[in-house]
Amino acid sequence: MTRLLGPVMTMPPAPPRPPQAPRRVSTRLLPVLGLLSGDVALANLAFVLSYWVRYDLRWAPPVGSEFVDVPLSNYTGPQVLVTAILVAVFLWRGLYHQRRSRQWLDEVGSIVTGSTFGFSTLIVLFFILRPEIGIYSRTMILYPWLGVVVLLSAFRLVVRTVIAWRRRRGRDVRRVLVVGAGTRGKMVMQQIEQHPGLGYRPVGFLDDVSWAQRADFGRFRVLGAVEDLPQVAAAQQIDEVIVALPGESHETILGTLDYCAKSNIGFKLVPDLFELTLGDVEVDNLAGIPLIGVRDSLLTGLNLGVKRVLDIVIAGLTLLLTLPLSLILIIAIRLESAGPFLLPQHRIGRDTKPFRMFKLRSMYRDAERQRGALEHLNEAEGPLFKIRDDPRITKVGKIMRRFSLDELPQLWNVLRGDMSLVGPRAPLAGEVEQYDAWQTRRLAVTPGLTGLWQVSGRSELSFDEMVMLDFYYIENWSIGLDVKILLRTVPAVLTGRGAY
Repeated sequence: MTRLLGPVMTMPPAPPRPPQAPRRVSTRLLPVLGLLSGDVALANLAFVLSYWVRYDLRWAPPVGSEFVDVPLSNYTGPQVLVTAILVAVFLWRGLYHQRRSRQWLDEVGSIVTGSTFGFSTLIVLFFILRPEIGIYSRTMILYPWLGVVVLLSAFRLVVRTVIAWRRRRGRDVRRVLVVGAGTRGKMVMQQIEQHPGLGYRPVGFLDDVSWAQRADFGRFRVLGAVEDLPQVAAAQQIDEVIVALPGESHETILGTLDYCAKSNIGFKLVPDLFELTLGDVEVDNLAGIPLIGVRDSLLTGLNLGVKRVLDIVIAGLTLLLTLPLSLILIIAIRLESAGPFLLPQHRIGRDTKPFRMFKLRSMYRDAERQRGALEHLNEAEGPLFKIRDDPRITKVGKIMRRFSLDELPQLWNVLRGDMSLVGPRAPLAGEVEQYDAWQTRRLAVTPGLTGLWQVSGRSELSFDEMVMLDFYYIENWSIGLDVKILLRTVPAVLTGRGAY
């Protein structure tokens, strides 16, 4: 077989694939028309409900003035204007182009933006043309704005829930093969796996080194070398190929693209800019010439200050609200087994600075002395030590670990600044001593109480997968990402998935 790598870029004939029926235009337009119709209908419903609340229920009538009834027809103009602006903003933000990677919170942000812009325009017109447009209630600005945001956000959530439900049952699912198992390839596999509702099913990956060593990546199987793409794609009925190869593999990438085009397989490329990630890249132009530079770290300066303020406010409130629960757990710990209820651990923080992290004790007092005898039961890879049914854990400890209640005292570490609410897991000193050089980068930021790996499988993930998720967080940090992780932490904790 002719290799993908090499001076001659001729691919072997593509193995036959089952013929695929051409997609009809109406099939592609149906979801767009459905979303558009739903948005228009609900935006108008928001006005009707607001009118009913304002003029029929008479909530919040104007203080110190006579109540004036106005017919609903007076709001026809503003209703049409705001609806048109909403649709225009949604088209501009691509909300009718159903990208699998878009998340619900991203859609909510666009809905808030469009609604705010539309009603801001209405306020300006109201101020300039008030006698002519006949709007008599300022609350008919607030109520419809709130109604549009709530109704459209709920509508999008219902649509996403239905689509995710169908995809989890195998409908509209695309089988994905990743080519390349470097940093970016591993990140791609993890992101696909932790978002099953996107409709991607990771079949495995191709990589020359991993195939030679028969080395899988956590849950992801290596199916062959890069040159085996035609056979693997045919055997596994691949719908889409994601290439994450180093930048110097130009011929291999072009050969893969050519094969995918001839075989009716989707093709996507993860760019490799001399080992920079998209989070590091800043794009500018000089008279039309694109310039690529290195962006300063996101977790510095003002961003770091904002993150710290959020840590203090949220951690302080949560610590107060969970104080009664913490007292109950302390009593339960002391009643079940002898020993202190609080367990201090020496952990490694930002820039390898050691600190004392506090946890509620979930094991018997002599647990550490028993570790040597249990090393053969370790189920974790790398420097981690995890046993699913660890005999050292108390009954109360099992409950606390399942719902992460043993980590409540770490809120105090957050207030002290040793930790953040969101960030990489704080490692033990012994674990850091076993790190490879590339893994130490996760120590460049403040460790967190929760993070991407905690909401993506927790103890079910391999150590390499945890590290890659930490890298993704460091390179793509934003306040919005922190909020998403915190929101995803709630169901992850309540379900206890992957916790032991």
